[in-house]
Amino acid sequence: MIKIDDFFKGGTPLGIAIGIGATVLATVVVPVLPALAKAARPTARAAIKSGILLAERGREFMAEASEELEDILAEARAELQRENTMNQPESSEYGEASTHQDDL
Repeated sequence: MIKIDDFFKGGTPLGIAIGIGATVLATVVVPVLPALAKAARPTARAAIKSGILLAERGREFMAEASEELEDILAEARAELQRENTMNQPESSEYGEASTHQDDL
């Protein structure tokens, strides 16, 4: 048999209260929604415009950063290539070394 304590332990009264509150709130809020939407429209439009401007500035910044990184990468590759050519002995030195070995 169902006891009255089981009714309160299960949270049923809380659910009923929430349902009644939501119904009362909906009857007050729903008629006001179109007016709120009209009032919020300029604010939403301004927020969207700000977002678009921010996105464009972000793209410009990323393009400049990418270009700068490509320049640094090209400079580093050129330095490595210069260092490699400076560290390699000339082919005439190899030729002289081989002739000296033949004399031995």
